Amino acid sequence: MTLALATLTLEAFLAQANLEESPAWELIDGRKIQKPMPTLFHSRLQRNLVNWLNAHSEAFEAIQELRCIIPPHSPVPDIVAIAHDRLPDQDEPLHGAPDWLIEIRSPDHSTLTPQTKILHCLQNGTQSAWLIDLNRQQIWVWAGDDLPNIYTGGDRLPMPGFDLSLTAADIFALAHQRR
Repeated sequence: MTLALATLTLEAFLAQANLEESPAWELIDGRKIQKPMPTLFHSRLQRNLVNWLNAHSEAFEAIQELRCIIPPHSPVPDIVAIAHDRLPDQDEPLHGAPDWLIEIRSPDHSTLTPQTKILHCLQNGTQSAWLIDLNRQQIWVWAGDDLPNIYTGGDRLPMPGFDLSLTAADIFALAHQRR
């Protein structure tokens, strides 16, 4: 269940003590929203994809659940990939949009919140974004100002900053991979 409370400013939101509870809280369109608790396959996909991305990139680091400060929002994408030279030196949120973000749609979550988060990030410097829908076996991919393309099965996915190729089926298989 997603909880939404009264409208907040970014400053008031960031001053709250419970932001890093699990699951994390986000500020989207002035609303404080708690992310849904991930399912087994969601969690596996998130872990395995981060591990795969980090093993195959020299230029980017993939990170799970990193808070981003992109006024007036404060999203916590499921996965972000950030160029090494953009990573903060301090243990703090990322100030600005990630280079690439990946959201995994939870079964009880509408696509509106992740799409709002994705569009805001794209408008503020994110180069590419994926919305993975495990139930429908689809991956929606945005690049720049383009409308999203939908990938399924053997479709090869665009991998910004990576010299490798994965298919949509490869991504979905990561949700079932135990290690």
